[in-house]
Amino acid sequence: MHRNRFYTLTASCPDQVGIIARVTGFIAEHKGWILESSFHADDLDGRYFMRIEVKADSLPIQLAEFRGRFQPLADELKMNWRINDSAVKKRVVILVSKQEHCLYDLLARWQSQELDIEIACVISNHDTFRGFVEWHGIPFHHVPVPADDKVAAYAEVQRLFEDVRGDTMVLARYMQILSPQLCAAYPGRILNIHHSFLPSFVGAKPYHQAYTRGVKLIGATCHYVTEALDQGPIIEQDVIRIDHSDSVEDMVRYGKDIEKTVLARGLRYHLEDRVLVHGNKTVVFR
Repeated sequence: MHRNRFYTLTASCPDQVGIIARVTGFIAEHKGWILESSFHADDLDGRYFMRIEVKADSLPIQLAEFRGRFQPLADELKMNWRINDSAVKKRVVILVSKQEHCLYDLLARWQSQELDIEIACVISNHDTFRGFVEWHGIPFHHVPVPADDKVAAYAEVQRLFEDVRGDTMVLARYMQILSPQLCAAYPGRILNIHHSFLPSFVGAKPYHQAYTRGVKLIGATCHYVTEALDQGPIIEQDVIRIDHSDSVEDMVRYGKDIEKTVLARGLRYHLEDRVLVHGNKTVVFR
């Protein structure tokens, strides 16, 4: 992470000649110092993607004015775009159930400032981690999800997210299916982590199913949540190799390790504006 303040421009537009020259030329005209740049052309979709970091104090104008001046060029290029300020910390809301490994890992990374974020609150359908979360000075909200009134439960989750001005929602092994209304309210802002056995081993005890089947690879997937269960755009994945000597308990332990590291990486890419979504796939500038 850069120590100096910087602005991050992310954009996608129909591919054509001269996009880089037009955008970087605009930045240069405003005396912008480019710290990092990444570009990708998708030949299949005919779309161009970019991510550019600009040193904040190199610009003689404020960010709001820079955005205003960039708008006509973005309109001309038919861009989907945004510019974020590294000095503004993203506000993250974590949802968790009874499995602790992802929650513990995220809080450790936050406390050590490896993740430079604000954890606005933790929401859970169980009261299990209240003491642990509040010990960290983070508000904890117990929102039960009764089978006969899930709509009200997720309306409360949405209310809490709005009240704390959340930017990103992270499902850290939250073992509930979000309502379609909640998913639709925050496209590209809700992240989930799960094992990568899907669609092969659906339902309870996937590691037991995998053990019985004799799989040789286990992994995890971090993706954006959509109304289609576990079908959202993938941000990050990883796998590890296992063999016949690994027990079910070994596989569960390996699975927890890889789930928390993949979630942390996926969240970092998202927070650093390295993920651009197009349809149901992503471009990730690492």
